[in-house]
Amino acid sequence: MYRRRDFLRVTAGAVGAALVAPPGMVEAQKTAGPIGNLRPMTDGIVKISNHERLARIDKARRLMMENGIDAIVLEPGSSMYYFTDIRWWASERLFALIVPARGPLAWICPKFEEDRAHELIRFGEDIRSWEEDGSPFRLVGQVFKDRGIVTGRIGIEEKVRFFASDGIRKETRALEFVSADRVTVGCRVIKSPAEIALMQRANDITIVAYRSAVTMLKDGMTPSEFSANCSAAFRALGVSGGAGANFGKASAFPHGSTQPQVLREGDIVLMDGGCSVEGYQSDISRTVVFGSPTQRQREVWDLVRRAQDAALHAAKVGVACEDVDAAARRVITDAGFGPGYKVPGFPHRAGHGIGLDGHEWTYLVGGNKTALQAGMCFSNEPMIAIPGEFGIRHEDCMYITEEGGRLFTRQSQSIDMPLG
Repeated sequence: MYRRRDFLRVTAGAVGAALVAPPGMVEAQKTAGPIGNLRPMTDGIVKISNHERLARIDKARRLMMENGIDAIVLEPGSSMYYFTDIRWWASERLFALIVPARGPLAWICPKFEEDRAHELIRFGEDIRSWEEDGSPFRLVGQVFKDRGIVTGRIGIEEKVRFFASDGIRKETRALEFVSADRVTVGCRVIKSPAEIALMQRANDITIVAYRSAVTMLKDGMTPSEFSANCSAAFRALGVSGGAGANFGKASAFPHGSTQPQVLREGDIVLMDGGCSVEGYQSDISRTVVFGSPTQRQREVWDLVRRAQDAALHAAKVGVACEDVDAAARRVITDAGFGPGYKVPGFPHRAGHGIGLDGHEWTYLVGGNKTALQAGMCFSNEPMIAIPGEFGIRHEDCMYITEEGGRLFTRQSQSIDMPLG
């Protein structure tokens, strides 16, 4: 039963510091629009310190030595950013970071980009550049030799492209190449308090953006119009972000349908998206009804919420990732859906890791026996998809503490109050 007037009533006092809130705020929203009342929520954000990044590099080196890896190679992406605060574009020209288990960091850079690299690089003074007619891979091999790595194992970060790893391999045939996951994932999977704080802000902002965008639902709206409103709300809140939505029968597609959609009375609206704060991501889904919910919609909505509660309750230190998935799935299959990942039912895993990437290691899924540790962060997102009818997903992200799982956001309270 969420039409525009209902959301204005519900959210009038709930959006906190992000809104200008003088008397008569609801009337102001009606004239200026809810997005016009949003203000940036970026004050007080604390960036990851140089000290913490250096500690990450030290931990990576410890993990290298524990796993018999002599150096790791990274290209531009979230892992390079994680360790060094460097954001660079991945092009056909190799720009790479080499982190040896012993010895200083080294950078490989196109010669014409060298001045820019010097402006950005704060960790490591060994910057080796290559001309357009030269070989960056030969430079990588020379770095290994200079660090005393003539034989041994080199870890390749999971997002290093094939041409890069293959080029390095051809120049260093005496070396063995292995996955760097034990190092990079071993560092990134446990979030520090500073990382948790940035993710908390991203989640807080996302809820405010959703509240504003949902007030603008209207008969005849398309998903692209909803997405445009979400993007505008995130911009007004001072961050980059967005969300997609699927209406009615299309909501049964876990990641959306390609068919044209138009919002009509009684449709389920399943939204999914988030934003980034200093690179750290949020990922939230909310399911609302445009109009009055049917009894079946209520029953399925409540069932998915109980599955989300079960996953949260199961998420404790030492519990296997697969057991969290099983706890949520059991609620749904016991109600007659499924079984397993079959539809009508719960077609995907219960959650994914989240941090600098919206989806990252590790995963709450059957077969993953990784034990939960304090500092791990996951989405908690059970769903019931009923092809030809609708789909309902509740998604909030959580972090693991010594006392158990803790959500970044308040869960949807009911189908009538999905955003608090």
